[in-house]
Amino acid sequence: MTETIHPEAPRRRRRIAGTLATLALASTALTGILWQQGMAASPSDTPPAIVMPRAMAPSSFADLAERVSPAVVRIAVTGTASEPQSDEDGKNLPPFMRRFAEPQRRVRGEGSGFIVDPSGIIVTNNHVVGSAQTVTVTLTDGREIAARVLGKDARTDLAVIKIDADGPLPTVAFSDDSSARVGDWVMAMGNPFGLGGTVTAGIISARGRQIGAGPYDDFIQTDAPINPGNSGGPLFDLHGQVVGVNTAIFSPSGGSIGIGFAIPSSIAAHVVSQLREHGSVERGFLGVTLQTLSPAMAQALGRPDRKGALVAAVEPNSPAQQAGIREGDLLLAFGGTAVVNAGAVARAAADAKPGESSTVELWRDGSSRTVTLRIGTQPQQQREANAGQQSGPQSLGLALAPAPKGADEAGAVIAAVQPDGPGAEAGLRPGDLIIRAGNAAVTRPEDVIRALASARSGGKEALLLQVARGGQHSFVAIPLKAA
Repeated sequence: MTETIHPEAPRRRRRIAGTLATLALASTALTGILWQQGMAASPSDTPPAIVMPRAMAPSSFADLAERVSPAVVRIAVTGTASEPQSDEDGKNLPPFMRRFAEPQRRVRGEGSGFIVDPSGIIVTNNHVVGSAQTVTVTLTDGREIAARVLGKDARTDLAVIKIDADGPLPTVAFSDDSSARVGDWVMAMGNPFGLGGTVTAGIISARGRQIGAGPYDDFIQTDAPINPGNSGGPLFDLHGQVVGVNTAIFSPSGGSIGIGFAIPSSIAAHVVSQLREHGSVERGFLGVTLQTLSPAMAQALGRPDRKGALVAAVEPNSPAQQAGIREGDLLLAFGGTAVVNAGAVARAAADAKPGESSTVELWRDGSSRTVTLRIGTQPQQQREANAGQQSGPQSLGLALAPAPKGADEAGAVIAAVQPDGPGAEAGLRPGDLIIRAGNAAVTRPEDVIRALASARSGGKEALLLQVARGGQHSFVAIPLKAA
């Protein structure tokens, strides 16, 4: 039998095939839609892919910049900045970590700031104004006004200055940074390289960064380009509120590579309030040396996670010792708030007022218990009030504690380092273990005191310390003429 093929048949077959293919694609698309909505077209144990609604990026930051820029100022100083800032200068910051003010060897420096009160109250970094002889603020309208320093805090690198203008000035306000999330848009403003008002934008790259700048590290990391001269400038959220104070960058060259750090507004607002009112910051004191748990430590303690802070040392006659806290205890909560790591306890204790009582939940011998302690006053604050009479390790800008029981090496643990003290200038950090002082081995803090007294009585200009850090030993010389 001969098949008769209609001339239109091949085209008809192609149309039918095309229609079937279209229906197949439509079916596949429909299946994907149903699957995304949680209604799989066919049974399967494969979990659905995470599908988020498409977020719209800001079409422009122009309106935001125009609204907040009048409150952002340029700060020029003459004299010397408070601290050397580069890694070559041997300060606390790790290699490649730099702040933005001009180094101490310069006679002129520049930074940024922002107005938080119409009367002329301005927030900036401590290392911007430092020990400057003069401070001059330039407003966006071009006016240059002399400023005076109301207060500064080296531990958080914040300072408050004031100018007297002819009338009320435009202001910006701190935000509640607890709602700021990784991935949120932010905008930085300031005075990079002395060029004047500059706007850059990016996102929050990380929260809770610790960069070795001090005991209260809790930085916001951002990829918004910030450079030398941006110090003290604001990091804005999309509502025009200050979510952080730009203060440091990670950079091999000194310029921006997209890794900058800002002091969170929650810390800045608290410190600025005290500096405005008192000119200094009063902090609470517990008297413990704390460690963040490693996975092995958590397993050894029978804990399901790494949350908490392990007590490595307790200072004699401290609030912690008086409350019955012991070495080896794991602090789980402070003042009713769960403890995430050692830094969280340091910040919470610092924010507490001396004389107040606080509850501490801790883990000991496989069970939890709660103790009550009375917050003390930071010994450093007491030492600063009597700086001329110092003769112990505090005159080196160090607070020492005994090495924890069972430690690999004997020595004296550095519990705290004064940010602008001789110890900090020599590169010492909290947690370092002093194992030799002068020519003698160290088994307890008193050995350092004896070595210091011997060095002074012998007319030496420096005290040589051998320090253990991360399993490595090194020698550090601390000048005594500055102590």
